[in-house]
Amino acid sequence: MDPADETEQPPPPCALDKFHISPEYGFLLPDPQVGPPPSLPGMGSPRGPRQGLTAPQLSAAQLHGHRDLRLAHLVLGFITAGYVWQDGEEGPAKVLPQNLAVPFWEVSRRLGLPPILLHADLVLANWRDLSTCANLDPIVWLPGGESLRGFVLVTMLVEKAAVPGLQVPLGMPRVRGIGRGLSAWSGPGRCCTPALPQAPPEPACARGTEQPVLDPLPCAALQWATLPSWWRDNPAMPAGLLYEGVWELPQAYSGGSAAQSTVLHAFDAFLGVRHHEESSAFLHRMRDYMPPRHRAFVEAIQALPPLRELVLSSGNEALHCAYNRCVTALAAFRTRHIAVATKYVVTATAAKRSRGSPGTSPLQAAPSRPEQRGTGGSPVLRFLKSVRDATREALLNV
Repeated sequence: MDPADETEQPPPPCALDKFHISPEYGFLLPDPQVGPPPSLPGMGSPRGPRQGLTAPQLSAAQLHGHRDLRLAHLVLGFITAGYVWQDGEEGPAKVLPQNLAVPFWEVSRRLGLPPILLHADLVLANWRDLSTCANLDPIVWLPGGESLRGFVLVTMLVEKAAVPGLQVPLGMPRVRGIGRGLSAWSGPGRCCTPALPQAPPEPACARGTEQPVLDPLPCAALQWATLPSWWRDNPAMPAGLLYEGVWELPQAYSGGSAAQSTVLHAFDAFLGVRHHEESSAFLHRMRDYMPPRHRAFVEAIQALPPLRELVLSSGNEALHCAYNRCVTALAAFRTRHIAVATKYVVTATAAKRSRGSPGTSPLQAAPSRPEQRGTGGSPVLRFLKSVRDATREALLNV
């Protein structure tokens, strides 16, 4: 039996709309940018955002609709990250002033998100024009220039490549068999991997060509790639961050991380990948940093009959092979992710530190212990290898 012969269509777009998923852009916020990019206070000043943050306290009451709130969260998240980490990990701010803390909390409360820079900000809402790579740009730029632009945009391209695969899981109850659904999913699953650069990479390209530049990150970019927002389990901020005018005690939040990508959680839930205890606990915690409707999409998939068990109990070799192709595609993506993280962040950081000098400024110095943490504070390489190995363990013996 050919698994591709068992077919109905994927769910209609309305089935995805209720989860704030675009049939064209997936979890990316559709058309977020109108007008020129915002000018963030102090970001372009040598004195930094702490001296530039003199605006009166704003109110979120004038913001209407999900899109406006997401863009406000994006901008406030970047200002907060810049304010806290202006002097690097040697001198983070311990208190966020009320004129920034209160509006950030108001926007976050209405969105159901924590008041911190997230994957939903840095990647999902931070883009302008996806028509071609030449036109693709972040709304808010970070220190690090073209290399960090590539670091952010490659992640966006992975999110975009995964879009067709998001339409498959909720369509599975509507198919007479599951083989066609697996065949439909394996294509998007394979497409995610080429969105990451090769290791060793193909020649880096300049703006206006086929792919964004992704070179080993310079020191300023490394600071943003490994520090930019987290104040949970961070030795530089053991007590967390005090949000003045909001809470009386400091709060500890994990920063933006690819572990907050709903795409990967959804694919794991669809294929029945069971992660090891430590990684599973971290991934489950990262769901609290997703937009609530994105998190609900993962939960909706988990509420379906377990796909892996259905395939396994079918005794159908063709279905077993189709399922294994999907798992293999996801494992290959995670293997590439390990190579990218090693080359562009961990190895690059070690090299920068070995060439450092006593007179290096905080924002020029490479962050410490990059091999032990990612943007969300996770032990990055150990974590990435764990999720890759757990994915491989989902393969069926055929």
